[in-house]
Amino acid sequence: MTAHQLLSQSAGLRDFAATVTSNDDAALGNQARSWKEDVFFTEPGKIYSYSSPGYWLAGLVVEEVSGKPYADAMAELLFKPLGMSRSTLRPSVAMTYPLTAGHRIENKMATVIRPTFNNTAMWPGGSVYSNVGDLARFVIALMNEGKLEGKQVMSPLVVEKLAAPHVTLPGTTDVNYGYGLMSYNYRGVRVVTHGGASTGYGSTIQLVPEHKFAVITLTNRSGETLPRTRDKAMELLLPLKPPEKEEAKPAPPLSEAEMAEYAGAYSHAPRTWEVFVKEGKLWMKHDGVESELKRTGPSTFSYGPSGAGELVFSSGPDGKAEHLFLGMYAAKKIRGGK
Repeated sequence: MTAHQLLSQSAGLRDFAATVTSNDDAALGNQARSWKEDVFFTEPGKIYSYSSPGYWLAGLVVEEVSGKPYADAMAELLFKPLGMSRSTLRPSVAMTYPLTAGHRIENKMATVIRPTFNNTAMWPGGSVYSNVGDLARFVIALMNEGKLEGKQVMSPLVVEKLAAPHVTLPGTTDVNYGYGLMSYNYRGVRVVTHGGASTGYGSTIQLVPEHKFAVITLTNRSGETLPRTRDKAMELLLPLKPPEKEEAKPAPPLSEAEMAEYAGAYSHAPRTWEVFVKEGKLWMKHDGVESELKRTGPSTFSYGPSGAGELVFSSGPDGKAEHLFLGMYAAKKIRGGK
């Protein structure tokens, strides 16, 4: 497994909850060193699959290389050079500045989350306290080859690698993942983005480098990212093409051989998806719910109520189905159909 695979979400690591909860700097290393081989759902380098633990481990690499706790390394390597004076990973520092309290919705009412959630073992997965002003400095440097106010504050190589199309998402031709940044075409412009959600907060950074344009949204509600506000800002300030109507193209019917090939059990522990043939059609069972799979493309299928869900069968070098991909996560085929 390589650092490149960790940063491009192609290391084969499962996505799972933190195995250590602590406010101490040692938590990041203690957690990773407690893991066993079952943290992998497939071999490294096989397929994109989002994994917060992958970034926790990448953060530990930063600690080992820098010889400093992750929060201190981030301050020295990123925040200080960019003049992000009020950005930190430490809640004890963040609370010394004006700080917006995180909220959740309970009984249709906004409720302050107390105590503030914190786990040092999860910091590299997205736990920065910041503000729009500081993040704007980071974004401007990203769109200017690492330069800010006439100074080289980030390595041009780092900037290039962050947004480079390292991995193409299964079932797509132009949706790529770099190092923490997704890129895709949207109404005639190339968008580079990253969004996140944590307990009490939500955020999105969306860049269009060719137009030196970016939108930053920060909220103090769990998981909220204000997508309509972001999209409206893009419509007002970018030369977007009119939305294209997607015409459904009839997909070729599935042959018996194809259904037999797709059938089987796919695992991303502790979850398992069963794909099977019933009455001449392909079905999927997950969490006790059965859904018919309806082909929408060569290897893509819709499922669920009104066909809202989408999954992709990803083939290995031998051309046989090896993984199942649903949105952000992949599962490996562990046995064939019966």
